[in-house]
Amino acid sequence: MKQALLKFFVCAFLFSSILITGPNHPASASLTPKSLRPIANIAKKEIRAGRIPGAVIIIGNRDKKIFRQAFGYRSTQPKKLRMRVNTIFDLASLTKVIATTTAVMQLAEDGNLSIKDPVSDYWPEFGSNGKEDITVRDLLTHYSGMRPDLPLKNGWSGYKTAVEMILDEKPLYAPGTRYMYSDINFEILGELVRRISGKTLDRYSSENIFKPLGMKHTFFKPAASLKKSIAPTQYRHGRKGEILCGEVHDPAARRMGGVAGHAGLFSTADDLSLFARMLLDGGKINGVRILKSSTIEMMTSPQSPPEQTPLRGLGWDIAAPFSSNRDELVPEGSYGHRGYTGTFIWIDPVSRSYVIILTNRVHPNGRGDAEPLRKKIIKLVSRVSRPLSNRQVFAARPVLKDTLASVDVKEKTDCSRNRIRTGIDVLEEEDFASLSGLRVGLITNRTGIDANGKRSIDRLHKAQNVKLVAIFSPEHGLSCKADKKVPSSIDHATGLPIYSLYGKSRRPTEGMLEGIDALVFDIQSAGVRFYTYITTMGYAMEEAAERGISFYVLDRPNPLNGVSVQGPVMDADLKSFTGYFPLPVRHGMTVGELAKLFNKENDIGVDLNVIKMQGYKRSYWFDETGLQWINPSPNLRSLKEAILYPGVALAEGANVSVGRGTVTPFEVLGAPWVRGKELANYLNKRNISGVSFKPLSFTPRSSRYKNKKCYGIRIILEDRDSLNAPLLGIEIISALNRLYSKHFKLNQTIGLVGSHEILQSIKNGTDPAVIVSKWQDKLNQFRDIRARYLIYPET
Repeated sequence: MKQALLKFFVCAFLFSSILITGPNHPASASLTPKSLRPIANIAKKEIRAGRIPGAVIIIGNRDKKIFRQAFGYRSTQPKKLRMRVNTIFDLASLTKVIATTTAVMQLAEDGNLSIKDPVSDYWPEFGSNGKEDITVRDLLTHYSGMRPDLPLKNGWSGYKTAVEMILDEKPLYAPGTRYMYSDINFEILGELVRRISGKTLDRYSSENIFKPLGMKHTFFKPAASLKKSIAPTQYRHGRKGEILCGEVHDPAARRMGGVAGHAGLFSTADDLSLFARMLLDGGKINGVRILKSSTIEMMTSPQSPPEQTPLRGLGWDIAAPFSSNRDELVPEGSYGHRGYTGTFIWIDPVSRSYVIILTNRVHPNGRGDAEPLRKKIIKLVSRVSRPLSNRQVFAARPVLKDTLASVDVKEKTDCSRNRIRTGIDVLEEEDFASLSGLRVGLITNRTGIDANGKRSIDRLHKAQNVKLVAIFSPEHGLSCKADKKVPSSIDHATGLPIYSLYGKSRRPTEGMLEGIDALVFDIQSAGVRFYTYITTMGYAMEEAAERGISFYVLDRPNPLNGVSVQGPVMDADLKSFTGYFPLPVRHGMTVGELAKLFNKENDIGVDLNVIKMQGYKRSYWFDETGLQWINPSPNLRSLKEAILYPGVALAEGANVSVGRGTVTPFEVLGAPWVRGKELANYLNKRNISGVSFKPLSFTPRSSRYKNKKCYGIRIILEDRDSLNAPLLGIEIISALNRLYSKHFKLNQTIGLVGSHEILQSIKNGTDPAVIVSKWQDKLNQFRDIRARYLIYPET
C-alpha cells in the first residue's frame, strides 16, 4: 500500500509539471527585461501599502540575470535609508537550504554520513528520550516528530546549552508519521555538520560553499563594519528602542551565538543568484562543482515517507509556493524556500529560471507581509513565459523521468522486488498457523521487522494461539548498537525477558529454554562467514536439538545477493565464534539455507522449519528487494559498507584500524605507521576491479587506535558487481605486509582469513592474483555442498 501511494504521489508530482507546462506555462526564453517591467509597479504598490519597507528582486536563468532592481527603503527607523541592490539581508530560514542542507549533502557525497542512518549513529547521546529512530532524512524532510522550536523561557543562552536542551527533547510523534516544520530539526543538522566535519557550520559553509562559489557577501555573524549595508529587522524583544541590524532576528539562533542550522545566515540577492545558477547547472558554476547533479535531483525530488503529505524534498519545499491559482504559478517540479524575515528563493529546473525576492518585511515592528508581493511576481513570471513541450519537461528533470518510467514497468525492471515478503510477513499472512499452540522463544534484534516496520516481537506477542514467552538477542544486543558484552534485560513494550546470547553465555541455557516449545530466529545477517549472527543461530539449533525444541527460521535475503560465492573456505581447525562452519567468506546463502546446511552437515538433527520468503530472487542485492535497510550492527551503516566488509574486515584482526570509531567503518583503513599516499598508490596500481583508493588521515573515537591519528586509505566502491571482496582483502593484507612488514602483524589475520595455506602464501610474497587460484578447488567443493540446500532456484 505504501509503495503504491508513493508511486501515486510521484506520478501526481510529475504529471502536474507536465500539465502546468501547457499552453500558459513558462520557459525562461521569454523572460525579458521588457516583459518583467511591471514588477516595478508591483513592488512600489506593496511599499505604499505599508506591507514592506523595500525589496531587492532578481529574476534570471542559468546564464544571466534578466531583472535586477531595488525598491523602497532598507531602513525607516531610526532614519530612512534607500534600498540598494547590494543590500545584505538576514535570510532567516533560507539558512536551512543555502548552508545546512548543502553541507549535509556534501558530507553524504563524501561518504561521511548517510541520510538513511539514525542521527544517533553520528551523535550517540542524541538517541535518548525516544529519539533513537530519527534519521537524517527525517530531519531534512521535517518528518522527525520534533516540535517546532526550543522553548525561549528561562533566559537560556549559549550554543552548548541549546545542544543540551536538544538532547532533553522528546519527539511529539513517531518519526515518519507526521509532518511538522521544525527549526530544531535543522539545529540538529547543524550540530551534525560540526561533529562530522570537525568544523562549525559557519566555517564549514564558508570554506566549502560560499568561497568556492564566489559568494563574497554571504556569512554568519557579519562584521560591525558592514552594518551600514545591512537591512535591519525589528525592535529587539518587539519593543521600541534598539533596532536589530547585523544581529540575527531569530531569537533561538541569537541565543545560540548567531550560528545555527535553522537561521543566522546573511547574504545579498546577487550572491543568492550565484547559488541558484549553480543548482540550475547541475551543481557547478564557473567550473567549480559544489554538488553532484544526482544529489540536486535527490534533494529536490519527493523524499517524504510513503502515505504522508505534504511532499518534501531534502531541505527544500517542492510543493507550489502558494496553494491557490495553480495555473498561474511556477510548476510543481520546481523547488524553493521562504524565510520569516521576508526572504524568498524559488528555482524552476523546467524553464531553467529562478526568482529571488528579498525584503525585510519585519522592519520595524514585525507587522509586514511579503506574501502579496511574492504572489504577484510569480503570477507575472508565469503569464509572460513561453510554454515548454513535455519532452523539455522530462529533459529538465531526468531523475524524476526515470522515477516515473519505473512506476509501471514490471517486465523491464522486475517490480517483484517491491513485493518481497520475508519470513515474518509470510507467517503473518498465514495467521501464525505454523506456531499455533506453541510457547515460543524469539531470537531477534532491531532488524527483525515486518513489511510495515513492526517488530517481530510485537507481532508474535499479539498473535492469537501463540505464546511468546522469551526474547533472545545476539551480539550487539536488541538495538544492534552495543559494541561490547550485553547483559540480559527486560523488553519494556511486552514485559518479556531478553536473554543475551552475547553476555555470560553465547548459547541458550537450560534455564533460558525452560518451558519453550519452539525457538524462532528472525535476524538480518550480512552474508559473510565471520558475521556472528549465523554462529548464534547454529549454537541455538544445537541447544534446541538437545532438548527436543523445534527450530523455525523466518528467512531473510542475503544482502550481498545469493549468487556470488567468493573467498577462501575456512579450515576446519579454525572454528570459532566468528567461524561456525567451513564456509567461504561470501557464501551466497540466506539464513534459512544456512540453517538447512548446518543441520545436515553438522549432524545437529533439530526439527527445522524454514518459513520461506516470497518474491525473492537470488540475484537481488539488498537495495533491490524493496526492504528497509536497518543497520544490523553499529559498524555496518549502509549497504556500501556491507559490500566492502567481507574484504576490508579480513585485515582487522591485525593491528590496523578499519574505521571502527569513525563515521565510515570499512570504507577506511589505516594505522599510525601507514603512509597513506604510498599505500593508495600501490593499491591503485594493482587495478583491483570495482574499487579505487585515496589517501587520507582519520582519528577513531573508539576501538583500535582510539584518539590516535591514523594514516591510510579510503576505499571507493565503483562497481559492486565486478568486485571480488575477499580478493580486495587479500590485496590489502599483502600490501601492508609488503610495505610495512616491520609493523604489520600478519599472523593476527588468520582468524578471519580462515586459511593457513592462504596466509602462508601471503608470507611468501605470492601475488594475490595467484593466491585466488589456491582457494578455487575448495570453493568448488563448497559449491557442490551448497547446492543441496538452496531453497530459491539459481538462474
